[in-house]
Amino acid sequence: MSWGAELWDQFDNLEKHTQWGIDVLEKYIKFVKERTEIEINYAKQLRNLSKKYQPKKNSKEEDEYKYSSCKAFLATLNEMNDYAGQHEVISENMTSQITTELARYVQELKQERKSHFHDGRKAQQHIETCWKQLESSKRRFERDCKEADRAQQYFEKMDADINVTKADVEKARQQAQLRQQMAEDSRAEYSSTLQKFNHEQHEHYHTHIPNIFQKIQEMEERRIVRVGDSMKTFAEVDRQVIPIIGKCLDEITRAAESINQKNDSQLVIEAFKSGFEPPGDVDFEDFTQPIKRTVSESSLSNSKDGKPESRFTSKSKGKLWPFIKKNKGAGPEDFSNLPPEQRRKKLQQKVDELNKDIQKEMDQRDALTKMKDVYIKNPQMGDAASVDHKLAELGQNLEKLRLEAQKFEGWLAEVEGRLPARTEQTRRQSGMYEPQNTLTVNNCAQDRESPDGSYTEEPNQESEMKVPATDFDDEFDDEEPLPTIGTCKALYTFEGQNEGTISVTEGEMLYVIEEDKGDGWTRIRRNEDEEGYVPTSYVEVFLEKNAKGAMTYI
Repeated sequence: MSWGAELWDQFDNLEKHTQWGIDVLEKYIKFVKERTEIEINYAKQLRNLSKKYQPKKNSKEEDEYKYSSCKAFLATLNEMNDYAGQHEVISENMTSQITTELARYVQELKQERKSHFHDGRKAQQHIETCWKQLESSKRRFERDCKEADRAQQYFEKMDADINVTKADVEKARQQAQLRQQMAEDSRAEYSSTLQKFNHEQHEHYHTHIPNIFQKIQEMEERRIVRVGDSMKTFAEVDRQVIPIIGKCLDEITRAAESINQKNDSQLVIEAFKSGFEPPGDVDFEDFTQPIKRTVSESSLSNSKDGKPESRFTSKSKGKLWPFIKKNKGAGPEDFSNLPPEQRRKKLQQKVDELNKDIQKEMDQRDALTKMKDVYIKNPQMGDAASVDHKLAELGQNLEKLRLEAQKFEGWLAEVEGRLPARTEQTRRQSGMYEPQNTLTVNNCAQDRESPDGSYTEEPNQESEMKVPATDFDDEFDDEEPLPTIGTCKALYTFEGQNEGTISVTEGEMLYVIEEDKGDGWTRIRRNEDEEGYVPTSYVEVFLEKNAKGAMTYI
């Protein structure tokens, strides 16, 4: 099967077909190029997606990634980054192994095709020239034969005419012989030209054109093979990254399988456990029998003495800590503003940090000590005295760190010893509104007492004793407002977004009705209907002299 033998007369069609083949190759190159652009854009989008959901440094999101589900999500994001990298590899390999190579091959193919068809046109032009020569020789031979025939007929006519002179007859005879000789010469030339043309034509159609067409066929077949090889490479480039992509997916699966809901639940306990015991049962106080009035009054007076046991206390304990933990000001060094369990965790964390710093300083001191020993043994290596200043500085740092660690360890031991039982200080911190709430109960009871000392039952008595557990502001709805103990000026604007707090504007003057009890909050009043807590560091407090002397908190 040869184009030279089978398609000897299809020069123009072969030229069109080979050009079509080059067009197909260029179309495939364009296809692969667009595929690489898709891969690189996909990889870029995957990386941007992974980066978008990565936790921000030094933000609250970092704390969330201690949970196994969040850790698995972070692992998924990291694997997606690697997954995107494999698509970049696909794009790079397809560009280098397919598009670049094929683009260079197309240029070579065009040059080779141009050369082959140039030779074909040259061969065609040569055979056409030979054919024209043959046609010219043939027409000349034909013309000379006709001229010789006419000259012979003219001679015969003159020779038969008796009226023609002998000289004219001789002249006609010579002309006829001349024409006959010219015809013979033309016949010989035509015969030679014909033989030459037949030889050239045979060479053209059996040697030159078959050779040229064979080269064109080989060129076209190489192009087809090259397209096939490129398609194999196209698939192989994808196949090479499948194992790595599979590993990425396996890691995502492994991360998902590592999620432990029980551990996450335990982490929630560790993060939010306060360490307080749940409130005990509330004692029943019977106000239906006058004989129990004295006992009830005694019970209420005990509450005034600082031993509250009412449901108001329980409510305060449960609702005060959430917004105290959100205090924006700097807390005390011993973390006493935190619930016991959270305070213990903070102290333990601080002790661990200090121990790490101590170990670091000790390692530096040991290294300098060894260096000093080397200098003493080999003075040429350095001056041993130059290390003494640094050793002394490290010693001072170690002493400071040890004292600091002892201080925090003492606080930690105190907290760990106090966790099982609640002390009065803990009760005061967790229920700082207890005295006021108990006073509210007393006030309610006193309001119901008649001038002659007996109790007057009111229809809404039961509703007065109930405090809605869902509204923190109800704790301030005392029938008798707390007395003013001073004034304060807002140093900064504070947005009171938590229950029990109140918003203030910088420069605003307000009344103080309860001073800071060591938890970082001061209770203030704007008018009869607006009161609440603000951070002590946000206000400048001026207490009245008859309250607790002239004291100022800034």
